[in-house]
Amino acid sequence: MRPNWQGLFPALMTEFYADGALDLASTQRHAAVCVDAGCTGLIMLGTLGENSSLAPDEKEAVLRAAVEAVGDRVPVLSGVAEYTTELGIAHARRAERAGCAGLMVLPCMVYEQDECEAVYHFRTLAAGTRLPIMIYNNPIAYKVDLKPEGFLGLVEAANIVAIKESSHDSRRMTDSWNVLGDRFLMFCGVDDLIFENVLCGADGWVSGMVNSFPAEAVRLLELTRAGRIEEARALYRWFMPLLHLDVHKKLVQYIKLTNQLTGMGAEWVRGPRLPLVGEERARIEAIVLHALETRPNVG
Repeated sequence: MRPNWQGLFPALMTEFYADGALDLASTQRHAAVCVDAGCTGLIMLGTLGENSSLAPDEKEAVLRAAVEAVGDRVPVLSGVAEYTTELGIAHARRAERAGCAGLMVLPCMVYEQDECEAVYHFRTLAAGTRLPIMIYNNPIAYKVDLKPEGFLGLVEAANIVAIKESSHDSRRMTDSWNVLGDRFLMFCGVDDLIFENVLCGADGWVSGMVNSFPAEAVRLLELTRAGRIEEARALYRWFMPLLHLDVHKKLVQYIKLTNQLTGMGAEWVRGPRLPLVGEERARIEAIVLHALETRPNVG
């Protein structure tokens, strides 16, 4: 049976200490805060979770910590971002052991697949796990674009149930509906397209900036889904400079710094990523501080 995944799923950060060691307690605290704010699921070990910076045993530890933190309140999904299909299946089994409720599967890393190879990867991985799967379609970052017609090759894989659409093309929600109907749950995967995507039928939102501003993100989604367009548009305009930070190549550092400034986490990352310095740091701090100074009351 298809899971009822809807609403707001943070792509949660993985917290580190300054020396790069895992800070599981802070990761758990952050997960609980997001759920308390109204988030309806968690995605661990995505891009923002710094999947590729963790060893396999660390990944499983992060997943176990998240599941422990939220219990059965919301589903916990694990990102799957590995070098080969076989390694992806191995990680899926770690996620099963850790108690995850699903997977968010990326194309294989490093090797740039064509559409046929990407479909093979997703179908083979789906056959290797009992967990339901969300496919992460992000051609900007991962250099393979499954257009709606490409997803026709996945409709027979019963446990592929959702698509996180991150093509930066607001037309994709409508095109996907026209080609695929309601076969897959559709999630917006680009923070600064959420208003448009919900109006075009998105079932949910996998968000980065919700890490730092969970109450505002929950409220924006609620207002838009309820058709309260003027209120939603006003909140979206306030939020937009922050949401733009999710689509930069340094989104991990940008949002971790934002988390630190809002008391939601720490800025520490693992190399080759480095904490922000100089003009770049000052620019991000100015955006965040202005947002805090003009922060709306969302109740």
